[in-house]
Amino acid sequence: MTSTDTSNSLGSLTDPTSASTTVNSSAMSQLNQNDFLRLMTTQLTTQDPFNPVDNTQMVAQMAQFSQVAGIAQMNQSLQQLVTSMGGNRISDAASWIGRSMLVQSDIATPLRDGSYSGAVSLPNGADSVTINFVDANGQVVHSQSATDQVAGTMPFAWDGKDDDGNVVATGPLSIQVVARVNGQNTSPATATWTSIAGIQSPANGGATQLVTGLGILSPEDAIRLA
Repeated sequence: MTSTDTSNSLGSLTDPTSASTTVNSSAMSQLNQNDFLRLMTTQLTTQDPFNPVDNTQMVAQMAQFSQVAGIAQMNQSLQQLVTSMGGNRISDAASWIGRSMLVQSDIATPLRDGSYSGAVSLPNGADSVTINFVDANGQVVHSQSATDQVAGTMPFAWDGKDDDGNVVATGPLSIQVVARVNGQNTSPATATWTSIAGIQSPANGGATQLVTGLGILSPEDAIRLA
């Protein structure tokens, strides 16, 4: 909380030479309980004994201040709660570091062992499913297929190597899936696994985000964890 020089504030109220001083709303909004009590004490000690302050007005002022103080305390409590919840979110997300998450994407990044994996969602059974792994140059570096697939989730995986055990892919690959259903080619939805390398929480108190091979993602993007 920003502190306020109450002696200057009181001086501007009681010193005739400072009558032209304007007390703006932002300064008044910074007054705390001690400032209010000093102002009220000054009001009582400087009042005209033949025309004292009306008790009704004093009670109304005290009630108004109590209401404002209560709102301030409630706001402080809510801020503490938000801060606490933010810490819990960071703690929960921190336990995800080193794991992998399945997210809706047609881009696959190598996992820690250099492999690529994901899943294809088949709303209907497919006569055949072909999965092509395509590099940044548009070249198919690996292809795999399966036949007579039932409706549901069809997982896929590739170790990133050719038949001789040589590594042929080290970066992100585009996953192109063609499912043939009743003689027609379809493009089913694809999800891929990506590694979680870290977390970050915006300074303004925003939601915690995950640093992954696919970039910055939200925990809500995870379909599954492994």
